[in-house]
Amino acid sequence: MAWFKRKDKGIQTATEEKKDTPKGLWYKSPTGKIIDTKELEQNFYVSPEDGYHVRIGSKEYFEILFDDNKFKELDTGLTSKDPLKFEDTKKYPDRLKAAQAKTNLKDAVRTAIGKSKGKDLVIACMDFTFIGGSMGSVVGEKIARAADYALKKKLPFMIISKSGGARMMEAALSLMQLAKTSVKLAQLADAGIPYVSLCTDPTTGGTTASFAMLGDINISEPGALIGFAGPRVVRDTTGKELPEGFQTSEFLLEHGFLDFITHRKHLKDKVNQYIDLVTNQPIRA
Repeated sequence: MAWFKRKDKGIQTATEEKKDTPKGLWYKSPTGKIIDTKELEQNFYVSPEDGYHVRIGSKEYFEILFDDNKFKELDTGLTSKDPLKFEDTKKYPDRLKAAQAKTNLKDAVRTAIGKSKGKDLVIACMDFTFIGGSMGSVVGEKIARAADYALKKKLPFMIISKSGGARMMEAALSLMQLAKTSVKLAQLADAGIPYVSLCTDPTTGGTTASFAMLGDINISEPGALIGFAGPRVVRDTTGKELPEGFQTSEFLLEHGFLDFITHRKHLKDKVNQYIDLVTNQPIRA
């Protein structure tokens, strides 16, 4: 029976030979449900047990919306400058470099053109992982250029919002993007080109005050936080207790701010169905 007896004291396995369980095999939703990450990916990054829509970025939305994940990205080289020489706990250029290294993104939005259910669609998708999806000059400029592209090519346009609001490091330059993007969307409306706004968790601040609520149709995912100021700020300002579910997509739908809420697995079908309807085209299967 000597086979189970340890001859030498202590752990003898070299560090480089130790076998660790790979990270990221499981995901735990805020409601406590645990799901295999591969199963989560196959279910459009939605927890099958409770329907919780995990926050995802442009990479995942492009995979969902573009046929075979094939698309051409627009204006890839745009990066923010530091005209105000802003510095808080970090210099703004240092913060940008850190965010770019961490996320492998140039800024908080990516824009692209590709086919969705066989027809061209221009999409601008925000990434919350890049400085909280904050809207600075680059975000506004890329959305404006994508709108110009859609206008020139007469293609439907979609913005997927996921943002904490305007980027304070660019101050008034950031706030100017609200007006700039709104003007571009008005030009699309004048030309009769459909614009779909998808509000995801979270959609707040200047994003909500501009392009996120200007869609020909405003839609959302279940349970998304949507509002201008956060619940705490609203409560402190009004001095009143807020209704249950305040600023959730379900609350906004009930009060007329949204047209409908869609599960992520139906998103591609729903968006293209709407485009077919408003452009008086046959509904694509």
